[in-house]
Amino acid sequence: MTTGALLVVGEVVTDVVALHEGPLAPHTDTAARIALRPGGAGANAAAWAAVGGAEVRLLARAGADSADWHRAELAAAGVAAHLAVDPQAPTAVVISLVDARAERTLVTDGGAAVRLGPEDWDEALLDGAARLHFSGYQLLSGPGRRLAALAVPAARAAGLQISADPASTGFLQRLGPAVLRELFAGIGLLLPNRAEAHLLAGTGDPAAAAERLSARYGEAVVKLGAQGALVAAGGRVLARVPGVAGVAAVDSTGAGDAFAGGLLAARLAGADPVEAARAGCRAGAAAVALIGARPPTARAGRDVPDRSAPTGRAGMR
Repeated sequence: MTTGALLVVGEVVTDVVALHEGPLAPHTDTAARIALRPGGAGANAAAWAAVGGAEVRLLARAGADSADWHRAELAAAGVAAHLAVDPQAPTAVVISLVDARAERTLVTDGGAAVRLGPEDWDEALLDGAARLHFSGYQLLSGPGRRLAALAVPAARAAGLQISADPASTGFLQRLGPAVLRELFAGIGLLLPNRAEAHLLAGTGDPAAAAERLSARYGEAVVKLGAQGALVAAGGRVLARVPGVAGVAAVDSTGAGDAFAGGLLAARLAGADPVEAARAGCRAGAAAVALIGARPPTARAGRDVPDRSAPTGRAGMR
């Protein structure tokens, strides 16, 4: 039984998912199936955690252009969304180019998401919560790190567990080793994928990376995609959890977020780290069988916001 809520500090994003069977053709057209979906690493993890039975809150920032749509989509997924509406920047947008192997390449416009900051923090969000979880994207921006500097000590003082998903190697690489070492200070559970673990731990061996990261932070679960996950604590690998066999992958967008949501919901329900990783693998497997990064809801595809008008979009900072 879940004994407390999950508070996710993350982002909402409007995902444009383009599934193309052949290679992208320069200077001309490439045929694709294109869908508009609600997304964002933090929001995705929150939605999958709610599907897993957790009480979930999300703190994020959206633009006035689509805040109502995102709030309704999150509510339909069972997430209590606390969305700050940005007066200037529109909602973040990601173009996810998905090839015939279901592998995705992301083109990102951070918009309002990277402007989430200390002014959006409310300590009352911790009331009744058992875990604070950060999307790593929020820790990559100055405002996000200043928010974390408020939230992490408050969560620790309240006795909450704290976790983070590192997010993008493309953005992490820009920060440099010194910043990376301090980026996840106060985090007790890290959920990197293989590439992120390599970057953060300085080794290409996933097991060695899991050991190093768990020695530094307490616990680490390294996501290995279809191969499952490595679970480590206190500098020692506890188990290698296999992936779910026989899944026909369609779109890998948000699969790591789904893994995080499934794992965190299981931990809140009392599962041990290895059982929780198995729940994460099941959620990740369910995610890759869908187009888009969220579990299906009754609202899926409805009331899509009109983005045809120019918005003066802010870029990733």
